[in-house]
Formats: sequence, structure tokens, C-alpha cells
Amino acid sequence: MLKQRVIRKLIEEWTLFAVLAGWILTSILLRRFPEYEYTDLKVIYTLLVFLVIVKGLENSGYLKHLAFKAEKGRFLIPKLVAMTAVLSMIVTNDIALLTMVPFTLAIDTGNPVFVITMETIAANVASSISPVGNPQNIFIYHHYNLGFLDFVSSIYLFSVPLTAAVLILSFRKISRKIEKRRSDIKFGKRAYLYLFFLILFMMVILRVLPIWVGVIPLIYAALFDRNSLKIDYIFLMIFALFFGFTDNISHMIRIDHLGCDEVFLYSSLSSQIMSNVPSALLFADFISEWKPLLWGVSVGGTGTLFASLANLITYRFYHMKFGKTRDFLLQFHFYNICFFIAGIAMYFVISPIILK
Repeated sequence: MLKQRVIRKLIEEWTLFAVLAGWILTSILLRRFPEYEYTDLKVIYTLLVFLVIVKGLENSGYLKHLAFKAEKGRFLIPKLVAMTAVLSMIVTNDIALLTMVPFTLAIDTGNPVFVITMETIAANVASSISPVGNPQNIFIYHHYNLGFLDFVSSIYLFSVPLTAAVLILSFRKISRKIEKRRSDIKFGKRAYLYLFFLILFMMVILRVLPIWVGVIPLIYAALFDRNSLKIDYIFLMIFALFFGFTDNISHMIRIDHLGCDEVFLYSSLSSQIMSNVPSALLFADFISEWKPLLWGVSVGGTGTLFASLANLITYRFYHMKFGKTRDFLLQFHFYNICFFIAGIAMYFVISPIILK
């Protein structure tokens, strides 16, 4: 019985144990403990605060109330995907999915796997056009001291067509079996407080307010609403281990001079294993050509589950909601790999234009 429980836990939390194994193995091979930078801790802290705020909104009944309102309109799925895309350009792809996926899973969409997969792809490809759309863009923008127009003009031929493709796909007709329209869900007054916390922390993400402001909802939850602290801590552990694993990987790889096409291919392919954020950090130390790197890590955000940290966010929310993830992984990888291949093809067609 104990053996069966252990096996079941290993299957359910395979991402945690896979990253843990990678963390331990690379640490042994290098005979070093991974180093964690301030930016790594900032990401984990940001995820913690948002998870608590989202849990507070969920417990208050506000997410279900929004779900009821959204279900009444037309073009539900395209609206959800478009909202995710727009939000990702402003507050990063990670935060867009932290906000939209729990909300989406509270709605009867008919095929939640398809919908959150489209949202994830939309968040990854739409965010690539904005210098603040995702962590790797923020890094490249500042590391190479770029101008806003230079940045946007170099990547819009990737972001705009693929965002449009996701939106078109989201119009796919899905049968929704709603036998009886449910009554509107009332939400408590506490929802307004968590909405205020959400707006407050969005301003932190946009650098309007200092980062310590995120402590306010954590203190409130600890003192007055401890149910909101019942979040997915395994998810935070996965991120912490993942940052350590990729730090070790960066110390195992040595790179000589690379041409533009090699930079693009290596950064996009390495993103499939170590995600596009550390791939950007790794290759930026060796190259001066930022455009193929930007394209590489942007295309690299699609593909495998590990290609982008945003992908793991979607996976964990689905796992927490439904448990079994086989159907999710199959459909998620099918669509993402199609977009990954399309992104590679687009680069080689467009590269003579963007690299001139």
C-alpha cells in the first residue's frame, strides 16, 4: 500500500522529481551548489504573492462570479485568449497566466485543455513584442541598451502573425454541455480587498511601486485569512530547483564564436530543456548580435513544457484542478510543437530582412 502511494506520488509530481534529479545530478558532477541571484528570488517572491492573491479571490467567490458573467457572452474562448495576449504585453506572460488560467478553469469552456493551451501560446508569442512582456525580453532590452522601436521592429514579424494564428484557432467550435444556467455566485466583501491587492501588486510589476509592497497581502492573509495561504508550495519548489538546475547547466556549457543562425538555433533548442530565460542569460555573455538571440528565445518559448516558465504555471494549475494530466500534455505539446516549428521556419524566411 505504501509502495503504491509512493509510485502514485512520483507520477503525480513528476515535474518536481525530474527537476530535483537534474539539480542533484548537475551539482554532483560540478561539485558545487547552484547560485541563486536576486532576480531568481524576485520571481519566486512574485509568484508567491500572486498565488496568495488569486487564492483569496477564489475563496471569496469572485472568480466564480466573473466566470458566470463571462459565460453569458458570445465568443467566450477568443475573448479569453485575447485578454491573455494583451495582458502578457503589459505585465509579463507569467503574470498574465497566473491571472487568466484560474479564471478560465472556473468557466465551462467545453474543452479546458484546448483553451488554456491557446492562452499559454498566446501569452508566450504576444509578450515577445514588448520589452516588458517577459523576463528574457527585459534582460535583452537592458543588456544591449536597446531603443523601444528597434526592439519592436525586430520581433513584430514573429509576434503579430503567430498571435493572430492563435486567435484564429481559438474560434474553433467547441460543444458546451450546459443543461441548466446556474445562478450568479455572490462574493464576499473580502473580494474587494484582494482586488485592491491585485491592482497594488500589478503596479509593483510595472515598477510604479517598490517591491516590498507585496508583503502587505501576505501579512493580511497570515493575520486574517489563513485559507489564502493554502497555495501550491510544490509549484514554488519546482521554480526554486529549476533556477538552480539551469545555473548548473550554464556552468557546464562553454560557447565559442557563433554565427547568427547558430545563435538562433542553439538558443531556441536549449530553451526546450532549460527554458528561454536562462538561455537568454547564457548566450548573451558570448554574443553581440541580439536580434537572432531575441528570436531564438521567443520561438523557444513554444515547444516543450519546460521551454518557458509560463508553461509550468499553466501545467500546475491544470494539475491542481483535475489531477490527471495525460490529455493536457498530449494536446499542449501538439499545438506548441507546431508553433515551435512554424517559428523556426519564419526565422529562416524573414532573417534576411531582420538581420540587415
